[in-house]
Amino acid sequence: MRDVYVLGIGQTKFGVFPQYTGVDLGVMASVQAVKDAGINAKEIQVAYAGYCRGASTEGQMAFIRLGIGSLPIANLNNACASGNTAVDMLYRDIAGGFCEVGLAAGFESLTQASKQSGKGLLAIKEDLGGMMGLTMPAFFSFVYQRLMDERGATMEDLCYPAVKNHYNAQFNPLAQYNKPLTYEEIMASRVIVDPITVLQCCPQSDGGAAMVLCSEDYFKKHNANNHPKIRIAASVIHSSGWLSAQKDPLFSQVNREAADRAYNMAGIEPKDLDFAEIHDAFSGEEVSAYEPMRFCPEGECIKYVRERHYDLNGKFPINTSGGLLSLGHPLGASGARVNCEVVRQLRDQAGGYQVEGARLGLAQMLGSVLFGGNESAVVCGVQILEKVQ
Repeated sequence: MRDVYVLGIGQTKFGVFPQYTGVDLGVMASVQAVKDAGINAKEIQVAYAGYCRGASTEGQMAFIRLGIGSLPIANLNNACASGNTAVDMLYRDIAGGFCEVGLAAGFESLTQASKQSGKGLLAIKEDLGGMMGLTMPAFFSFVYQRLMDERGATMEDLCYPAVKNHYNAQFNPLAQYNKPLTYEEIMASRVIVDPITVLQCCPQSDGGAAMVLCSEDYFKKHNANNHPKIRIAASVIHSSGWLSAQKDPLFSQVNREAADRAYNMAGIEPKDLDFAEIHDAFSGEEVSAYEPMRFCPEGECIKYVRERHYDLNGKFPINTSGGLLSLGHPLGASGARVNCEVVRQLRDQAGGYQVEGARLGLAQMLGSVLFGGNESAVVCGVQILEKVQ
């Protein structure tokens, strides 16, 4: 297996853009990534597209507009980890020596998807959980209750990621919402499922993100923009069975297993990381991820919350970009975006939300247990990226 490096990244602003399709957003992000890589798009040897809502060949539809339609292109739907999966598949191709350079993109227009269905983003007919009201907010209300019952969490604790991430987003021009929020504002917003209010939920969003990855030899020969050398130290896509996904809402086994595989692959311990970008569709969901991902000892997530351990200037910053809570969650794009965010930090390009001295970061996205039928599984994508010069 060869080392794989990041040559270019691209990302659109995330928001509500009814004028753009998912393909449009994928093109915009991919053009940025190729330009950032400093290469001609014709150099690309293979390309992957991650998205959840759209036609079966939207990757081809996007990449042909870059002039690279006549090459191996694959379309990937892996729930919210679709973007991570595109990065992972490209990583495997290059690490295995099958190509020297390629493009991985994630994109989504949930605005267009809702418009086309006429019914919004609903569960499929066969989803018995959805029929009984087990929607995403309902599932995470269970998580909130368990955190309160078993960890002694208060609503102030469970709103901590929402306050923190909205604060961070004021420094990120690509975020959908750039306004800091107080706990009082969050709790005064409309109740979705008790005790979750609307400002504890990520907004619906449209966006795209893309990466150009390459071998070490290719990087040395084509790094015209003199980017720092950033290596993908680990790339993992891990799935659970439906029972393990629902057995304990408080402790995500798939998060634990995916993170441990990534730490082992990178040859590091969690304490070696400088920061992380992770799935935070709900404020309390981020809190529930701290323990299984080994960002704190088991049983101590609330202690670490109260110490503001994960603040932008804390000991281990999480979601410095503003996270899904501020950017929104265009399903296929988010897994690629968190990887771009990690690269931005390692390049010291994050501006007002820069983590000083960042050299090792983790990108994670968790795919749905719902909306896929009664036997839906959870999928988790984790990449660890390292600045090596």
